[in-house]
Order: sequence, then C-alpha cells, then structure tokens
Amino acid sequence: FEKINEILLKSLKPSEDLERLIIEGYLDKEPFNKIKKLNNIEQNPKYHPEGSVLKHVLLVVDLASEYKKYSNDEKVFMWAALLHDIGKLTTTRVRKNRITSYNHDTEGKDIAMNILNELTDDEEFKQKVSKLVRWHMQPLFYDKNLPFFQPQDMINDVEYKEVALLSLCDRIGRGNLDEDRIKEEKERIESFKAYFEKYRQRNEKIYQCPA
Repeated sequence: FEKINEILLKSLKPSEDLERLIIEGYLDKEPFNKIKKLNNIEQNPKYHPEGSVLKHVLLVVDLASEYKKYSNDEKVFMWAALLHDIGKLTTTRVRKNRITSYNHDTEGKDIAMNILNELTDDEEFKQKVSKLVRWHMQPLFYDKNLPFFQPQDMINDVEYKEVALLSLCDRIGRGNLDEDRIKEEKERIESFKAYFEKYRQRNEKIYQCPA
C-alpha cells in the first residue's frame, strides 16, 4: 500500500512504476491482483482504442498525476483514479457483439471499498475514494441527459469539482484523441461544473427563503 501510495503521489509518470510492480510480481496477491486483472478486461474499441481496462487506467493515473494539484485531497484523488474502473471486473459483458460495462460505477464503489479495507484503517480516506469511484460517470450522464444522472445524490456524497477533475482525466485518458477532441472533452467538463455552480446557487436561495 505504501509503495503504491508513494508512486501515485510522487511519480511524474505513475504508469511506468506501476507496470514495473506488475512485472516484479508485487500485484500478484490479493487485493492488488484485482488491479492486475484489469489487463484481461477488454473494452469497446469505439470508445477505448487503447485496449484493456488496465491500459486505460494507466493513462488516467498519468493524467491524474498532472492534475492532482487542482484537487482538494491529492491522495484521495490519485487512488480514485487508480480504482475508478475497478467495477469493470464484474460488469463487463458482450451484448449484441458490443462490449459493455453497465453499472461499473456503482459496483466499483463496493469493490474499491473492499480493496481499501484490506489496506488501511483510515475510514475517511476509504469513504472519499469509494464515493469518487461511485460518481465518476456523472459528467457523462449529464452530457447525454441520461436518467442515471443524480445531481442531488451526488453532491450529498462528494464535491462536484472533484468528480469533474477525475472525469476529465478519465475522458482524455484514452487512445487516439487529437487536440480538437481533447478541447471538446474539456469544454464538456466545464459545462458540467457550470451546471453545478448554478445548481448550488439555486439551492442556497431556497434554503435562505424565510418560512
């Protein structure tokens, strides 16, 4: 745990150090082998041309290492980046010749908590990481106007800016994105943040109204 924690917080390119740990066998045992097993989980090439879930996660943690300075809690943020797609271990299916991972965010919350329960007694840390994993798909659901978008439930659990930051790394941590696509993804995240700023202001006005 401490070795991975140091990599996530101090390495300029965590993917290289994490890959070294995998090669050297550090991730062969529970619960770390769940991270290693992500290499066996394929993804829809339309959205993830980089390949396996592990390849995607390694791209995301490298981006997260660049963006962590904008987070309120770098340790929580980096562990959430590492574990954000852990739910794909149990949810990935082939449906009508298409790879899907429905509900990987909700199942991922529990898997992330189970992993962290074996690594640390820091309850606040574990709760914050698992909740970020739970809500990391909300910006996409917001973009697509899907019924899975749950703004009030989300802000009851996490800070929307932390979700936005993790989602940004998730969305640009994919293969073959050109500059225009990266710009587009950043604009979508800004739209998500703007929505929640207005949402927060509306709620404040409601609470301030006299009875």
